[in-house]
Amino acid sequence: MTHSPHPAALPAALPGKARTEEETFRPDSKGKGEKPVITATMPERFLNRELSWLDFNERVLEEARNPRHPLLERVRFLSISARNLDEFYSVRVAGLVGQVREERAGRSPDGATPAQQLEAVRLKGRALKQAQQRVWRDLRGALREEGIVLLGSRDLEKPDRDWLEEFFNDQVFPVLTPLAVDRAQPLPFVPNMGLALVLCLKNPASGDHVMDGIVLLPARIPRFIRLPGNGPERGREARFVLLEDVITLFASRLFPGLTITSAGLLRLVRDTDVEFEDEAEDLVNAYETALKQRRRGTGIHLEMESTLPVTLGREIGEDMGVSTGDLLVLPEMIGLVDLEQLVRATDRPDLLFAPYTPLFPQRVLDFDGDCFAAIRAKDMIIHHPFESFDVVVQFLRQAARDPNVVAIKQTLYRTSSDSPIVQALIEAAEAGKSVTAVVELRARFDEEANIRFSRALEAAGVQVVYGLAAYKTHAKLSLVVRREGKALRSYAHFGTGNYHPVTARIYTDLSFFTCDEKLVKDSGRLFNYVTGWARPEQMEALSYAPVTLRADLEELVRAEMRHAREGRPAHIWLKMNSLVDPQLIDLLYEASQAGVRIDGLVRGICCLRPGVPGLSENIRIRSLVGRFLEHSRIFAFGNGRRLPSRQARVYMSSADWMPRNMDRRVEVMVPLTDPVVHAQVLGQIMVADMRDTLQSWELNAQGEWHHVPTERRQFSAHEYFMAHPSLSGRGTAGAAELIAEPYAPFRHRRDLSGEED
Repeated sequence: MTHSPHPAALPAALPGKARTEEETFRPDSKGKGEKPVITATMPERFLNRELSWLDFNERVLEEARNPRHPLLERVRFLSISARNLDEFYSVRVAGLVGQVREERAGRSPDGATPAQQLEAVRLKGRALKQAQQRVWRDLRGALREEGIVLLGSRDLEKPDRDWLEEFFNDQVFPVLTPLAVDRAQPLPFVPNMGLALVLCLKNPASGDHVMDGIVLLPARIPRFIRLPGNGPERGREARFVLLEDVITLFASRLFPGLTITSAGLLRLVRDTDVEFEDEAEDLVNAYETALKQRRRGTGIHLEMESTLPVTLGREIGEDMGVSTGDLLVLPEMIGLVDLEQLVRATDRPDLLFAPYTPLFPQRVLDFDGDCFAAIRAKDMIIHHPFESFDVVVQFLRQAARDPNVVAIKQTLYRTSSDSPIVQALIEAAEAGKSVTAVVELRARFDEEANIRFSRALEAAGVQVVYGLAAYKTHAKLSLVVRREGKALRSYAHFGTGNYHPVTARIYTDLSFFTCDEKLVKDSGRLFNYVTGWARPEQMEALSYAPVTLRADLEELVRAEMRHAREGRPAHIWLKMNSLVDPQLIDLLYEASQAGVRIDGLVRGICCLRPGVPGLSENIRIRSLVGRFLEHSRIFAFGNGRRLPSRQARVYMSSADWMPRNMDRRVEVMVPLTDPVVHAQVLGQIMVADMRDTLQSWELNAQGEWHHVPTERRQFSAHEYFMAHPSLSGRGTAGAAELIAEPYAPFRHRRDLSGEED
């Protein structure tokens, strides 16, 4: 598969519904391969947000087909695509269902009503789920060839059945609750993402259908049960049986005297978009109440195995509030997200990515591990996961234990359950330091964890603040105030990713350390804004949402437009997770028409349509999907030069270009002016990402994604970064090399336009 077959644009006509003239969409193009005729005032200039996200998940699924990846990693990519789709249904599709039920008439920027979007998403979501089933069928065959076998009940030999019977009696049967379902018994509650085994039961004497039985699969028991080996002849073979098959095999223990006529799984996805009462007297208690409601959210999507009668699925779906259009029969396996368990349970390192150990930055080692001394010497950028997140942890631990540190301020959006960041803040507070933690309770799916560790922080004496009621605090900031001699010096950390040691090993992010006077003062002002609602009169260097970020980005783009109009090179590089904001997209269209060349790396959702004559012919959009999840946000503006250039204006940010990031969140954008940091981010990271071919996709004017051709050059940015430590991370030697030749790693290679650097 070389392209995304379903462009992120609504079709000219959706099946099953007549269109009025007002509702009719213009075709994307005159014919196959032709570029669409779209002007700057037509809604078709935007690609649909929801369909664009599904395009992204197709690119993730494509990694499960990628023969360059080890087999079990391909299985993991399939699991990731399934988990992504679960969240999409529980949040985005749930939102569309709610809008349709409430008969909202608003349209998305691309001109679609909620009903039109819901119908298009259902069609494309079904196609994606069917594609996942086909991928699993292929991967299952490949696993079998490697001796990793998933057995059905008919494949079991007597020793295996005997072992499973003992396992069932000891480990499974005690925690199961068989539930009878008939007209007198209501349907039992099925939790969100829960698996329910449905058994159709008859009286063996009369042959009459008696009732249906439901058994909820316990979440605490592994779904993939590994069978013991039977002698040395099996070698490296790993044999598994699914939990639902084991329960079905011994179902007579649950429903004695009855015979099973058919059995199969159901899986329910519920609406998880709950309402939080921000004005509640006790905000934490209000959140806990809302989270309990989430578990019982409205049914949105129901999947069932093909072994069950469709009529039964419809009846159950109706009882759960799921429409027929949201019932999907799957032929292979329900709940592919659980394949991650199979990967973990299979001891085959030869079928996984070779282990990669992030490097600890040499610059800190040059100063005997003293983070403050290293930062005083020079600003420092860390490129995760290729460089270790441990340096961030060490920075805060050192602050907690240093008697000269008097205060620590920290934002927390997502972190791990046993977070060393939280432990460092607790240690600092217990040592008598002034510690403030801005905890964002509204980090979706991490709310309960955030409530839990916020209470632990408060118990230790940390001043916990829950931020601004109207805005999520999404900025990633640490600020340490240290007494040095008779003065106080502040040290700041700015990040593009969360303070999460686990995801920091798989997300590509930037950590920027500085004691630059302007930046640390601005960081303090931003903390005061969040904790005291004290809007700064001015910022010396930082841009921040929801106040100045949008305007500052617009001015940077318009500055490039002025360069173009005055005959100078005009060039913009953008790297982000999502490009959705209509105002900023329209501004990029305007810049393209003014002659500004724009290259975007957009990992996920992209609502901008590139390459349209007269609108966006100077814009190119790529997406990089591979071993690591692209998560950093970097914005570079040529400033009258062709990129990359020493004169460029380079920024890192916590914000994607989405309305919520610009207008409804606290975000930060940081200028990178230190020559070494500037050269590393622009001349190494961005250049390598732009040149990637092995993991990159390109978006065309029709809204379709295609693999970047690799005939001329095969280059993987991720593999490059794993093999080459960042120039800044090499310490003083790397800094000298960068200052002498900031773009040395790519000297004498051709840039993206084919021109010499």
